[in-house]
Amino acid sequence: MNDIITGIMATAGREPGRTAIVDGRGHELAYRELARRVDAVRAAMDGLRPGDGVLFAVRPGVEAVVAALGAVAAGGMLVLADPGLAPGVLAARMAATRPGWVVAESLLYTLSGPLKGLARRRGLLLPHLRDPLPGHPVRHLRTGPWLPGVPRGALRLDRLPGAPAGHASAPPQEDRPAAVIFTSGTTASPRGVVHTRGSLAAGLELFRGAFPLEPGDVVHTDQLMLGLPALMAGAAWSLPGRGPVVEELAARRATHTFAVPVQLDRLLRRTPRLPGTLRHLLLGSAPAPAGVLRRAVEAGPEVLSVYAMTEALPIAIASAEEKLAHASGDLLGAPLPGVGVRVAGDGELFVSGPHVAPRYLGEDPLREVATGDLVRIEDGRLVLLGRKKDMILRDGFNIYPGLYEPAITALPGVAEAAIVGLADPATGDEEVVLAIVPTGDYDETLLRKVLPDLVDAAALPDRIVALDAFPRSGRADKLDRAALRSRVAR
Repeated sequence: MNDIITGIMATAGREPGRTAIVDGRGHELAYRELARRVDAVRAAMDGLRPGDGVLFAVRPGVEAVVAALGAVAAGGMLVLADPGLAPGVLAARMAATRPGWVVAESLLYTLSGPLKGLARRRGLLLPHLRDPLPGHPVRHLRTGPWLPGVPRGALRLDRLPGAPAGHASAPPQEDRPAAVIFTSGTTASPRGVVHTRGSLAAGLELFRGAFPLEPGDVVHTDQLMLGLPALMAGAAWSLPGRGPVVEELAARRATHTFAVPVQLDRLLRRTPRLPGTLRHLLLGSAPAPAGVLRRAVEAGPEVLSVYAMTEALPIAIASAEEKLAHASGDLLGAPLPGVGVRVAGDGELFVSGPHVAPRYLGEDPLREVATGDLVRIEDGRLVLLGRKKDMILRDGFNIYPGLYEPAITALPGVAEAAIVGLADPATGDEEVVLAIVPTGDYDETLLRKVLPDLVDAAALPDRIVALDAFPRSGRADKLDRAALRSRVAR
């Protein structure tokens, strides 16, 4: 199996003159130039040992793609400099990864150094990029012109010399760590998912197998896990600019794109039809309400909903039509080829396969990963019942919100629905509350009449609460159930 680097470089060898990347302003970069620039970064960072940390702080764009691929090609393990983290958490991550290189924008050096106070007042917290782990030597590669705070001797990305003459691409290095993605953990023990060049390549191949991608296609997204399959397939990765999304899709003649359901809902309410060139629309990051799915189908392209997690990208894919036709629970689809699944006694899904991250940082190797999701299998297809931590217990009955929420959301007058439990501190039993975001034709009396046909008797809500909107969190605008519980508490 190719790793992610050899796969992309091989594509560049087959399609040298074809467009590889279109930046936010519409400027194009050919595959031959992409390969040259990636190889220049690899040569400049030569000497990295497999798994050495590379602290990465470059916003999405051509330079970010080039620098990230080059750093991985040199043997580095990318460590994303997530803004907004508490200082203790940042320090723990730096100590766990011990970066030997920093790849960052000039402006971010300034904001983490001379203008640190101003950045903090604006809510932007960054590691000290110039010296992320005091006492540990680090080298620097920057993008953009020199600004105050940029370390003396930092290399500039667009002025790197080419790779030495006669240099040949390295053979596949599937087992080399490529990135660590922190998901959770305490300040003392941060938990990072370590993906290798091979596990990432396996995941990208699963994406390519689930929806066609070929030279000449245009994939419009800022998501790595959709943009990188485009580069492996010889398609063009179109990076969003600052203009209206639909206008950019039309101007770039995009054939594929990705959206988070909440953002897509806002878009389709303004523009019900998408450009005719768009063949595939992928949804991910959070469950999509039935109303959003229906509008997405009416917008034109084939709509596919991706079920994935950081440790396993992707797991299953289902079409919007399949999800709408499935009344009980949230249909995730059949596991993709090569993806192993196991349902534990409590209903939790465990996943295995070549696309699964081989380990967490500093922990023993993984043979399978716990998803935290409760599922059942119907006709070989996964049906989501809810998150394990979101299970509600009332009168000895286990209530899985995901089993009922899709059907309730599909009702007239309901834009969104979520079921949460409010624990009684004295008994531990939970009050079941159905929260809904109503539309103009909402009628609570009618809703209460139809609920017994959709919800098991033991799971019928004690209360129904209508809200203007649900609280959301994170980059993907996921439903924040903890905040929702607080909002519907008596």
